[in-house]
Amino acid sequence: QVQLVESGGGLVQPGGSLRLSCAASGSIFGTYTMGWYRQAPGKERELVVVIRSDNSTVSADSVKGRFTSRRDYAKNTIYLQMDGLKPEESGTYYCAGRHISYCPHAHEYDHWGQGIEVTVSS
Repeated sequence: QVQLVESGGGLVQPGGSLRLSCAASGSIFGTYTMGWYRQAPGKERELVVVIRSDNSTVSADSVKGRFTSRRDYAKNTIYLQMDGLKPEESGTYYCAGRHISYCPHAHEYDHWGQGIEVTVSS
């Protein structure tokens, strides 16, 4: 059973930065696609960044140039570095995993973390 646990959320001012972590149980990184998704109250879950199994990334247009994600094999952890945060980017952030080379659609992921809150506000 794969388990994903997010950490690093909190309150940050507009323009600030946060780094989210997603720790995974088991050595799933070799062949897993990992995704970061965001869900604001009353809205659908939306893609933020996907790390393909080859470690290339696909980012939502709205976060390009500001958000990056990487995989740390030694720690079985993925990170989401968020810079230049905007109030509209507040919400619950989730990491997800699937044993596949690429997975852009939330409903296709097999494993999800519990989510972590990010609030961007002054």
